[in-house]
Amino acid sequence: MLHDPAQLDLMFQALADPARRQMVERLSRGPASVSQLAEPLAMSLSAVVQHLNVLEASGLVSTEKLGRVRTCRIEPQALRAAERWINERRLAWERRLDRLGDFLAETKDQT
Repeated sequence: MLHDPAQLDLMFQALADPARRQMVERLSRGPASVSQLAEPLAMSLSAVVQHLNVLEASGLVSTEKLGRVRTCRIEPQALRAAERWINERRLAWERRLDRLGDFLAETKDQT
């Protein structure tokens, strides 16, 4: 999943919305029903379901329906994939800035 740009795009698009981030935050504490996720949000249950569909399509959340209750769970491996992608970029920039710092330190004495 890490090297699938389309999947990463879906994850970051899903996380771009504040309501979806709030749902992911709630699910990081444990599974929840759709009703429990909808409770603190100022939107209709059908809007919550639409947001959940986006999260599910991105791979960040999975749902399971038992009877009339739809239970949602976070998918930690999807979050880890996004985290790895971000960390790879951070490490690359840190190396570049370290090299720039070394270069500036070396040339400081030459001026």
